Amino acid sequence: MPSFPIVDSHLHLWDPRLIRYPWLSGRLARPFLPVDFRADSASVAIESLVFLECAAAPEHAFDEAHWILEQAKAEPRIAAMVCHAALEQGDAVRADLERLAATDKVRGVRRIYQDEPDPAFCLRPEFIAGVRALDGHGLSFDMCLKHPQLQSSIGLADACPNVPMVLDHIAKPGIAAGLMQPWADQVRDLARRENVVCKLSGVATEAAAGWTPETLRPYIEVALEAFGPSRIMFGGDWPVSTLAITYPAWVALVDDMISDLSDAEQRQIYRDTARSFYRLA
Repeated sequence: MPSFPIVDSHLHLWDPRLIRYPWLSGRLARPFLPVDFRADSASVAIESLVFLECAAAPEHAFDEAHWILEQAKAEPRIAAMVCHAALEQGDAVRADLERLAATDKVRGVRRIYQDEPDPAFCLRPEFIAGVRALDGHGLSFDMCLKHPQLQSSIGLADACPNVPMVLDHIAKPGIAAGLMQPWADQVRDLARRENVVCKLSGVATEAAAGWTPETLRPYIEVALEAFGPSRIMFGGDWPVSTLAITYPAWVALVDDMISDLSDAEQRQIYRDTARSFYRLA
């Protein structure tokens, strides 16, 4: 385990009794609250947390943000939020962005496009206009996609060079199918865009049952090599990650993968990149 408190840049919380999440099913279709996270992560020293929106029904986007502010009273380590906005509305989303920017703890926006059937969805003019609008409100963009959409996402980064972006879950490579290319080359290409950093998160959930650390190592190494420690941040992706790995086991796995790095580089991955990107106090 790290010898210092870490920053978790990717935490989910939800309560489907209060807010509707159409995608929830199986083991995840129940409340996951701060008390549950504290129990699951008790063995890990955590300095602060960044909440990521959880694909609530669109009409509940602001309800989710305000609910998280209430949860932060019980879990003061929640230092920042990344909330949903319908960026595909183009310039029409500006009113929502203004409202979000004025909300305490909001640092960025995520509009998940991983399940859009059009692999070039993020290159539609309206979507690009919505992402560009983030710059005027001091908001970053979390890119949540699957590996077939990575080439289009490179185009999005090119179209929005003034917007700080973070690639969630190393672009969800096809680990279960043993696919390395073209994902690896595209990750290296995306890393050439200076406005983009990468979140080391959600990797185990992309692997097939029976995976081992060595299954994940080549993918983690590509991300580390492409972005370097100064542009990589740790993310727990709890509780989605619990489908594949416990929280302490994920921290320990990452710790082992970066054990050859210097102490300063490990601190960069576990703390400093997220603190800088999400402007944590």
